[in-house]
Amino acid sequence: MTSPHEQKKRKVNGSVVVTANRLGDGAVVYRTVNNDWTTDLASAAVVAAPAAAVLLQSAEADSVRAVGPYIAPVEVAAGNRVLPGNLRERIRLAGPTFTLPGAA
Repeated sequence: MTSPHEQKKRKVNGSVVVTANRLGDGAVVYRTVNNDWTTDLASAAVVAAPAAAVLLQSAEADSVRAVGPYIAPVEVAAGNRVLPGNLRERIRLAGPTFTLPGAA
């Protein structure tokens, strides 16, 4: 999506999640309904864009565990499957697009 600062200028519509990166290892994480973090998109709190502000505020207050929270679009497919809503989020979910040094 866009940076959190630009989101304030742009209206976000539809279903969204709050995502960030875990401070300890940089893993992509998603905010849950219990104000916790998960690496599983299917376990994320999916809300309508207007309600995302509350989740985003709680995520911003949890900067000890995750950094850079922002609102990301998602699509809810058949069977309530949650899918990333844009290319950036598909890449973040899949992991790096190149081999990390030492991972080969």
